Amino acid sequence: MTDKTMTPDEVVGRLRSGMTIGIGGWGSRRKPMALVRAVLRSEITDLTVISYGGPDVGLLAAAGRIRRLVAAFTTLDSIPLEPHFRAARERGAFTMTELDEAMFMWGLHAAANRLPFMPVRAGLGSDVMTVNPELRTITSPYDDGETFVAVPALRMDAAFVHLNRADRLGNGQYLGPDPYFDDLFCEAADTAYVSCERIVERFDPGTAPQSLLVGRHSVTGVVETPNGAHFTSCAPDHDRDEPFQRLYATTPWPEFAERFLSGKSEDDYQQAVRAWHEEQR
Repeated sequence: MTDKTMTPDEVVGRLRSGMTIGIGGWGSRRKPMALVRAVLRSEITDLTVISYGGPDVGLLAAAGRIRRLVAAFTTLDSIPLEPHFRAARERGAFTMTELDEAMFMWGLHAAANRLPFMPVRAGLGSDVMTVNPELRTITSPYDDGETFVAVPALRMDAAFVHLNRADRLGNGQYLGPDPYFDDLFCEAADTAYVSCERIVERFDPGTAPQSLLVGRHSVTGVVETPNGAHFTSCAPDHDRDEPFQRLYATTPWPEFAERFLSGKSEDDYQQAVRAWHEEQR
């Protein structure tokens, strides 16, 4: 048996500038934000980021850490367009490959299955092919002769996901309503790091098997980070912190970063958030 527990900074210590990083979750839901904040405390930059984007993308884009973004969208859910992402995109801070949601999913499937691409119908007849001229089509070798988009595999050097529970071996459990493709992110990456609300020594024998989303075979490290998805939701452990999300969305980046991201640890961030909430009472 292997204990894979790590700290956020130990995870980031294994990364290098120029890597391709996948980030699980969906929009402003169950994002591995503690790991993203650990990246911001490091000198790592020039990243290719693959994500169903939310504030993970916004933080990294605002901090100038992204060279290329591959995404189907970047949203805060209750705020339709992530404002710090938008500002960085409008000033041309990074290049972007914008895929249809289904194309993105099949790119993950291709990578997880170690295939170079997946043939899909999504994207045909749309401007996805125009804004991504590097995409290619392929013709079925069978009698139908149908044309498909050949969606390239979304391979990653490392993936970050956040789950409700995990054990020290790397098995991860989600308790909310949606898996958000986190298992595919882990399987599509050379290394994968699971942050969780709580580490358990073992899962109950009565645990629903389908809730055990991530298997230890695809996990490199496990990080216990209570409230580590903040300010995104991690149902049923906690909802999205809507007041803080509104603050994030409406505060100039230098001011937000100075108050909440200039500390030396995740504990410093969480303390700054608690202090802000106290001020609002």
